[in-house]
Amino acid sequence: MGKSYSTDLRDRVSGFVAAGHSRREAARHFAISASSAVRVVQRKAATGSTAPARQGRPPGGGRLGACLPFLIARVEAKPDITMPELAAVLQAEQGVKAHPASLSKLLVKAGYTYKKTASGVRARPAGRS
Repeated sequence: MGKSYSTDLRDRVSGFVAAGHSRREAARHFAISASSAVRVVQRKAATGSTAPARQGRPPGGGRLGACLPFLIARVEAKPDITMPELAAVLQAEQGVKAHPASLSKLLVKAGYTYKKTASGVRARPAGRS
């Protein structure tokens, strides 16, 4: 993902346009693209700030976020459940199709990890998919 221009540069572009220059002229003056100058000025007009917007997806867990309590309950009830088994249960009972890797990522974010015992042996048997 690209890096945002500094707030200082954004403020200077906005000030240059506010002083009566065009957006394209500001772009040439500060050696940035015309579209970037336009977006900086539009953002200043819309929000009152030239600070860059947050990049990336918004937090919230996506489509599986609503299923998290169900998944946690299943893992608590049967700690040795495999991800393919969990995906099958999720589809059968909730009607949500999900890849086992997606379920694994979601459970790791929720604090569930696959631990080994102190002797180095797996706490639960390895599952086959």
